[in-house]
Amino acid sequence: MAEIVDTAPVIDIEGLSLAYERGGTRNVILSNLDLAVPRGEFLVIVGESGVGKSTLLRVLIGLAEPSGGSVRLSTRPGCRTPMGLVFQDSRLLGWRKVVDNVAFGLEGSGLSKAERRAKAAEMLAFVGLADLGGRWPHQLSGGQRQRVSLARALAVDPDVLLMDEPFSALDTFTREGLQDELQRVQAETGKTVIFVTHDIDEAVTLADRVIVLAGKPGRIAAELKIDAPRPRRRRDPALTEAARYLRSELSRRSAEL
Repeated sequence: MAEIVDTAPVIDIEGLSLAYERGGTRNVILSNLDLAVPRGEFLVIVGESGVGKSTLLRVLIGLAEPSGGSVRLSTRPGCRTPMGLVFQDSRLLGWRKVVDNVAFGLEGSGLSKAERRAKAAEMLAFVGLADLGGRWPHQLSGGQRQRVSLARALAVDPDVLLMDEPFSALDTFTREGLQDELQRVQAETGKTVIFVTHDIDEAVTLADRVIVLAGKPGRIAAELKIDAPRPRRRRDPALTEAARYLRSELSRRSAEL
């Protein structure tokens, strides 16, 4: 008998809207979003500040309640943590050593402390920080702290990795190194990644597909599939052309507001 392959998207968003009341005024942040994310896709979301990119991630992980529409998840059987979130700042606990920061999300999992630490050490090695588990967060560089944050998210083995501008505060050299590292991690784990950024060059370097959010309220204004081979070369003409198109779309949509 032929194997049955699950072709359902891991995330299926239909008619999603989000609004809140402030000072007697109704503010609509997102309106009528439709988006399906296939399993294993690296999806990047770009758009101007305030358009609702981070808000969408908060809805997906359950930190914000949508006003309308639906979000359906199709997770692996037995998956305990459908989504992991990596923030712009690492949000490490200063009173815990690095290995214990990575193990934090495993508390309550039923694993012993030794098992949690072993898993954390494994994830630190996976992101290239095998020798730093005994350090304190303040002893790390910015790039190292973001690697620890990534290891912490991966330790709970989420189906989907959400990343909210995780490299934006880093210098160019460190940021490009982490972009390369993230591509390796995604290729080796097969994780679905949804990545928010303002940086168009970063978007085309990382993405299988780029979604442009624009308008007030935020809507999907454009999308572009990136077919350039991996590992990506930053001066690849296909990436340069993709970046040009996305900048043009963002500029055009801004002019229409």
